[in-house]
This record gives sequence, structure tokens and C-alpha cells, in this order.
Amino acid sequence: MNNIKELKSIISKAREESEKRNFTQAVELILTLKDIDLKKGFSLNENVNLPHTPTKKPKVCIIATGDLGLKAKNAGVDRVIEPEELARIGSNKREAKKLADEYDIFLAETSYMTNVGKALGQFLGPRGKMATPVQFNAPIDSILSKARSTIKARLRKQLMLGCKIGYEDMSDDQLAENAMAVINAVESKLPNGDKNIRDVIVKFTMGKPIKLSMLVKVA
Repeated sequence: MNNIKELKSIISKAREESEKRNFTQAVELILTLKDIDLKKGFSLNENVNLPHTPTKKPKVCIIATGDLGLKAKNAGVDRVIEPEELARIGSNKREAKKLADEYDIFLAETSYMTNVGKALGQFLGPRGKMATPVQFNAPIDSILSKARSTIKARLRKQLMLGCKIGYEDMSDDQLAENAMAVINAVESKLPNGDKNIRDVIVKFTMGKPIKLSMLVKVA
């Protein structure tokens, strides 16, 4: 039976197959699926909370004003955009696209969600980055911490999905546990669970992909 130990083994092998670079390489988990007909409307767009926060934090942008905006800035959010600035950005497609590409996670004060949809929806939607609503009195520190340890497992136009589970400066144990969290979350959304998973693949940015065939359930 495939388990954490076997996931750790392919992560270790992927590390061995990756040459050292002058930057910290990301580690990606790729799942190939089978026996699912995408033409029948099946979709998967799952937020997965990783047990180990990646060492390189994703960039977070929040659309907020007043007290929430100030608290978010103090909590270390990368950018705070007020409604007036959002309207200006939304009127400039090039700037809106640049914003959507630059930040990994978008949050928005609940009362501004409609504004965000109008200004950035066409850019955030296709990237799977639609803003998450935040109440004006929400505990922004904990929300930000959780957002930075959450990744999105998203199926597009083919039976394959990939997501970043961490970086090479994390241990094999941490990466394996993050990979398991993603596999379990995806499996729970598939029509036939683990039977719909064909392969598990791990790859470092500049390394060779290492595959573990899903002949039996990962547990």
C-alpha cells in the first residue's frame, strides 16, 4: 500500500534528480486522473490547507479600507487596495492583468466583493484567484496565516492537475505530508475516489519528474 513513506521516497528521488541552482526551487505535485468525463461537467477547484506552510510565502492583496485595511497592513499583507484605487485599476486592462498576475491570493472586505467582481473578475476568474470575502471585524492575522498555507488544486481542460506543495529547503517529511493533504482532498472530490487517480508525480522546478503509479490507495 502506498503511504507517506512512499511519497517521501519519490520526493527524495526527485531531489536527487534536481541539480542545485542559485535559487530555491519549488516542489510541485502533479496528479493525473482517469475514468472521468470532463464533457459531462465535472470540475474540481479545491482549496487545500497544507500542514506545513511553504517557506516562500505567497503574495497577498486585500481590497479593504479603514480599520480592516490598517489591520491587514500591520499583519503583513503585501498590498492594500482601497475602493477608489480598485476602480481606477479596473478601468485599465493592462494594469488589472498585471495585478492578477503579481499576487497569488486576493482577499476583499465583504462590502466590496461586487466591486472586485466588476473590476477584476475577468482576470482573477480564469487564474483561479477570485477574492475571498472578509468581514470588516474579522481576525485578519489568522485569516492571513491560513491563506498563506492554503493552495488551490484545480482541474482545467484535461485530466491533470498540479500544485505547489513547498520548496526545496523544506524537509522530505514536510513535503510528503503536504502532498498527502492534497491527495486526500482531491480524492474526496472524485466520483470514485482513489480509483480515479492514475499517477502521482513530484517535480522540482529544474528537476526530472518522478512518478508513483497509483495502483492502490494512498493512505
